[in-house]
This record gives sequence, C-alpha cells and structure tokens, in this order.
Amino acid sequence: MPNQKPIFQNLFFFLLSLSIFTNVAHVSSKSTIEPCSNSDSCNAVLGYTLYTDLKVSEVASLFQVDPIAILTSNAIDISYPDVENHILPSQLFLKIPITCSCVDGIRKSVSTKYKTRPSDTLSTIADSIYSGLVSADQIREANSISDPSVLDVGQSLVVPLPCTCFNGTDNSLPATYLSYVVKPVDTLAGIAARYLTTVTDLMDVNAMGSTAIKDGDILAVPLPACASNFPRYASDFGLIVPNGSYAITASHCVQCSCGPGNLNLYCMPASLAVSCSSMQCRNSNLMLGNVTFQQSSAGCNVTACHYGGYVNGTIVTSLSTSLQPRCPGAQQFPPLVAPPNSVTRDSMFAPSPSPQSNGAGTPTPKSSGVPKTTTGSLPGLGLPPANSPIASASSDASSLVNSLATFPSALVLIFFVKLMISMSL
Repeated sequence: MPNQKPIFQNLFFFLLSLSIFTNVAHVSSKSTIEPCSNSDSCNAVLGYTLYTDLKVSEVASLFQVDPIAILTSNAIDISYPDVENHILPSQLFLKIPITCSCVDGIRKSVSTKYKTRPSDTLSTIADSIYSGLVSADQIREANSISDPSVLDVGQSLVVPLPCTCFNGTDNSLPATYLSYVVKPVDTLAGIAARYLTTVTDLMDVNAMGSTAIKDGDILAVPLPACASNFPRYASDFGLIVPNGSYAITASHCVQCSCGPGNLNLYCMPASLAVSCSSMQCRNSNLMLGNVTFQQSSAGCNVTACHYGGYVNGTIVTSLSTSLQPRCPGAQQFPPLVAPPNSVTRDSMFAPSPSPQSNGAGTPTPKSSGVPKTTTGSLPGLGLPPANSPIASASSDASSLVNSLATFPSALVLIFFVKLMISMSL
C-alpha cells in the first residue's frame, strides 16, 4: 500500500500557505489623520468614483452637498439645460467639495447621512456606494451598530468621511486637500504628477517613510488654490477654490474661479437665473468682477470691483484702485467641459484635466455666464518639499481585498500541481 503521509503533508502545507496569503490580504489600508483641538472647519475635497450611473442630484444627495457645487468643482458647464438631472456615467471620477470639521480630536466630515436600502450591507455601502472612502467598521462604530448583519431598511446612518485642513496651506501657499483613494494602477509619482505636486511633498504631508502605496490607501493630496479674505461673520468665510476650478456662493448669485496664470481669486455674477442683491460697487458704476484701467506716464491706474463675502443675505463688494507697472490683460478662466456622458481612462483615474499654460488669453465673459473654452490653460506648479510633516495613522479606511485575488495565482497552481502529483504516486 502506498505511503499516504506525503499526500497529507502536501495538503497540510497547501492549506497553511493559503491561510497565510489570505491573512496577508486582509491587512488594513492606511489613511492620513490630522489631529485637531478646536471647532474650526475648512473646505476640503473628496475624490469619488461613481459606482453606477447617477444623476448629478443623486451624487449630491449621497454627500448632502449642493449639486451645482459639484459641477463647478469639476469645471463642468452649468449653463446646460436641466444640468442637475444630467446622468453621469459609472466609474467617472469626481471631486466632491465638503466641509471638514474637528470631531473627537481628529479631522473628519460627519455631515453625510445615508438611508439604507433592502440590499445594503455595511460593506457594500462603504466599498461600493462610497468608493472606499470609508470602511464598514468605521460606519459601524459611528452608528453604534452591535450586529452589522442586521440593518433596518430606511435606517439613517452617519457616514464618517476622511478629510484634512492643514491650515489651508502647503509650503506656506494656499491649498486645499483632496482625500484620494489609491487605485491598483497608481504609483506615488503618478499621483504627484497628476496633481501638480512632488513625491517629496506627498510623503511629507502623509508622513510616509517610503513611496510604497497600495490599493485602498487614502492619501491627503495638496491642491494649489486661491484663498479668500472674507470677514469671519460672512457665511462663506474661508472660501478656497482649487486651481483650475470654480465655486458657487452667495445663494448661487456669485461664481468664483481660480487660475490660470495666478492664484488670485476672481469672482463675478453667476449665470444662474436667481434673485440676487445688488452687485454694484458703492460710489462707482462698476459691477462685481469689472476692472477698468488707464495708462499714464507713471504706470497703469487699475480700478476693480471685488467680492467681499455674503453677509446676512447681502453681497458685499469693495472698490480698489492701484497703480501698476503695466496694465493687466483680459481675465482668463479655467476651461469648462460639457457634462460628461462617457468615461475615458483619464476620467476613471484622475481629476478634471489641468492643461499646461500656453499663454493664450481667454476673452472676458459677460456677467451672465462663464466663458466656454477649450484652450484655457493652467500653470504647472511644481511645489517644493513640505516643511512640516503631519502625523499619519493606520486606519481601516477601505474594503478588505479579496484574498483569492491578491496572492499570485501561479504559486497556487504550483502547490496544486505538486499535490496532484503526490496523490498519483
């Protein structure tokens, strides 16, 4: 009778190896955590990938944000008819503007609520619907759920989402921070290039000891931005707009943009048909966003009507005059894109495009809308290393990877063949 011991030994080692690889695959992903000690909040951005076709309004409902704010954050033209009901394609990457608060000593967003449906589980809510921005365990803890296998249909769940503020700066320059979920195809160098920063800056911001990243990690990515200087009592105090995009404010009356060419916030009347307070600068015939200049022997006299915030339903404006060495050119604007109907590879793994500057000017728009351009440009801002690393902590911030998909299939095949050979002897 053949000796059966080698068969059982091989089977034992095969199952042991399978168990080891399965456990390795369940290592928690990492996310950057910013400690905080005050009640201040900031504007932040989430990198979100649609899990299915959704209307703009449906995406907005998932995060409890203004649908127009989502469109302007992604430089999508809001002048299209019924744009809030436009159906966005599955796997489209969007930047979602959120408010980042200080909760239990760390930065996070807790304003998002989700109402459960019959087929939901905590895992599908975290991994699919919210694109890995949160984990099932984090949702369970935030809602004190004792038995995660039992969810009542229609139950309202708090969905804690990752965000960072870092004082609204990166290397002493205005910045807002994107919470980015790492994809299998990503490298740190690729992410840095995509968002116009450096590998060193990303490593410093996320307190990384090496450039190694893995699927499901959540990185804080600094985005160069235009900062406002509104009074603290303004409802849009702290407004900051990422380079290459827009923001809507003042009850949809004012639209602000950032870039190209500089990081100076520019605001003008929005194109939406709403009832707004006066936008004329006092003691002047200039309207919000208007600029006049006159050349003289001493230089160029520039007069501009600026936006100063939204206070108690009133649009605050201010008039400025200055003498500059040369007269400014026409105002340039970030390029707008049509509401997307399909997904390209770039839109699956990257934000809205940020083309490099070609020096071409964009005509100054009328007050009724933002110019629709295809040749607008953005500056390439290579940022130096961050000067103050921020602590990073390990957090179960994304779904557990399917274990059978993570270890090399070839190795499994070798074990299987070896087992079959042993059994045939």
